Amino acid sequence: MGVEEQRAGKFYVERDVLDELCLDQVARRRTHSTRPPLKERVKDSIRCSVPKLKRSVLSTLPVLSWLPHYSVRDNGLGDLISGISVGIMHLPQGMAYALLASVPPVFGLYTSFYPVLVYCILGTSRHISIGTFAVISIMIGSVTEKLAPDSDFTFLNGTNGTAVLDVAARDAYRVQIAASTTVLSGLFQVLLGIVRFGFVVTYLSEPLVRGYTTGAATHVVVSQLKYIFGIHPARFSGPLSQVYILIDICRHLPETNIGALVVSLVALVVLIVVKELNSCYEKKLPLPIPIELIVIIAATLISYYCNLNSQYDVAVVGEIPRGLKSPSLPDVSLWGTVVGDAFAVAIVGYAINISLGKTFGLKHGYKVDSNQELVALGLSNTVGGFFQCYSVTSSMSRSLIQESTGGKTQVAGVVSSVIVLITVLQLGTLFEELPKAVLSCIVFVNLKGIFKQYLDIPALWKSNKVDLLVWLVTLACTILLNLDLGLAASIAFSLLTVIFRTQLPRYSILGQVPGTELYLDTDTYEEAKEIPGITIFRSSTTVYYTNAELYLDALQEKTGIDIGKLLTQNKKRDAKQKRKEKKEEKKAEKEAKKQKGVNGHLHNGTVHPEDKVDVEKGNRTDVALTDRPTNGQVNWAYEQQGTGLDPGYETGSRGDDAITQMSNTGGEGERGRSSDNDTHTIILDLSTASFVDTVTVMTLNNIFRDYREIDIDIYLAGCQVCVVEQLSRAGFFSESIPKSRLFTTVHDAVLHSLRLQGTIYECALDMACTTKM
Repeated sequence: MGVEEQRAGKFYVERDVLDELCLDQVARRRTHSTRPPLKERVKDSIRCSVPKLKRSVLSTLPVLSWLPHYSVRDNGLGDLISGISVGIMHLPQGMAYALLASVPPVFGLYTSFYPVLVYCILGTSRHISIGTFAVISIMIGSVTEKLAPDSDFTFLNGTNGTAVLDVAARDAYRVQIAASTTVLSGLFQVLLGIVRFGFVVTYLSEPLVRGYTTGAATHVVVSQLKYIFGIHPARFSGPLSQVYILIDICRHLPETNIGALVVSLVALVVLIVVKELNSCYEKKLPLPIPIELIVIIAATLISYYCNLNSQYDVAVVGEIPRGLKSPSLPDVSLWGTVVGDAFAVAIVGYAINISLGKTFGLKHGYKVDSNQELVALGLSNTVGGFFQCYSVTSSMSRSLIQESTGGKTQVAGVVSSVIVLITVLQLGTLFEELPKAVLSCIVFVNLKGIFKQYLDIPALWKSNKVDLLVWLVTLACTILLNLDLGLAASIAFSLLTVIFRTQLPRYSILGQVPGTELYLDTDTYEEAKEIPGITIFRSSTTVYYTNAELYLDALQEKTGIDIGKLLTQNKKRDAKQKRKEKKEEKKAEKEAKKQKGVNGHLHNGTVHPEDKVDVEKGNRTDVALTDRPTNGQVNWAYEQQGTGLDPGYETGSRGDDAITQMSNTGGEGERGRSSDNDTHTIILDLSTASFVDTVTVMTLNNIFRDYREIDIDIYLAGCQVCVVEQLSRAGFFSESIPKSRLFTTVHDAVLHSLRLQGTIYECALDMACTTKM
């Protein structure tokens, strides 16, 4: 066995044909596992040492791994500028997204403070900005509005009989609902992180997440239209609620508040123009123009001095209390009602966070721990919920600002928290006259990045239509079924596409590329030629219980062998042969008796000696009739006489040439077959299989049994080690199916089959095989 390099780009291999038994000897299969025993692994897991304790502490509190080595000279200025920039963005976005969560704007500022500090201590990403996010805010808002609708806090005024809404009581209860949902979602994230379930987000594919966020952005737009037009549409919940809301908004358009509409249009124009300038001159500007903060300040001043609220009935933010809220326990009685929504918030928030975190991690060359991110985000939500915050995740817009302005560590997050804290303690009351329409405009403009995801449609149409279908179905379900049911339906559909892909794989017949050991799909490659008498069959995916029957059907279709029909014909032929034998046996007995009665006796009742010999010959003839083959054929797959070959032959490029020559001439030796297309061997290429289950083992057993009945040999090729081990544990290998039926490669199985069939000409024998003496 050896490898001889002929020249650059070419090689020649000469080795023995290897079945599974030979491979175990040549490669020296280990008789014991290199993995430590379970007892040792348990001892090692509970054994305590200083290095292990240090690793555990650093993984639980990542801040201890980078803060002691923090360089003020290298990172200080960048983190300071980045933190100030992100902090300025937190102010308008926090108040704007609080409207999406249906809580007072000041609680958006709280949400931009507490969770950010927690994540700076526990998080592993250095560039993402934790805080309010439109999609998560609207998910929380759907829960608060569902459990605390305006109708529950409306009462009749005893004086004039008009309906009065108790806004303070409604907002207080909605804050309580949002905080309880946030704490529960945080606990879900922490528990998933502790049990190392960070991989759960892999079930949310990128097309699903992008389609879901795009659909949620539609919910955001619809929810903010009432502030843009200054109207008061009815609230709807459940499936198709967005359609009903749009219809009701159109019905209320004649009641549009002109003052609110003018404020909205002016704010939209200014925001869009300046943001486009920021994008065009991104490289020339040291910092992006904080247009959101400028618009908020300008709108507040205009509203205050023009009395927009009192004179034009333009809705404003209202009272903003100064200072921070003291922590309070969440309302645990609400958990049973919001458990489904809390889990959805936990999964979606983590999916957005980890995808953004790993993007920056790959870009800047550091690792983001999926499980630690779950714990960090979960504790951020849990701690924040105790301080009446609502759920947070990372924001694409703020994260890009944090990275582009020089932020390199989580210190930038601490600086942004300080900016928010100063605003809450001293400057919050200055924004009481801010029109809510301006906050809605800020929300609209910040959705630009999400709505650009509609460009995924043409891209996915070109690259992967199944992913496009997932994207579109997710979008439709999210819009029509609302955020909670839409997410569940989207995940279910995404998993169904995986099942359909495994149930509808591509089945191929392989042929040899002349002069090589390569076997490729004959439908795809013109040079791939089938070897006469040998059919090589491959599935593009693992065979298991959902597609095992389809595998059998495809095998019969591709090979052109109707196994059921042939087995039935064999049974009929055998039954006919047995009836014929019995008939001939009875006829022979009658003839023997007749001969015995006429010529076989003397007058004294003795038998003549010559007649005795004839009787013995007649008995021997009867035995010969009884012992002949039942089907009248010989299984040449097991006849090795006359081939002139020893089992220890070798394969190489000369064997490839021999097969090529035989394929081109179509030469055939003597071989017994029951099939109509002269197939004597079927090779099942299982190189794509990653596991086998009991149904797969049963299916393979049936294939070996049934095709043996019609004199066709079955071989397996290309099995991975784990598949071979699973087959062995399942008792697949036996005397009827030895391991010698399993070959390392398809080429080994082909050469082995050709040797047994005696189809290699004498001129090809010298080229293909070397007999070992």
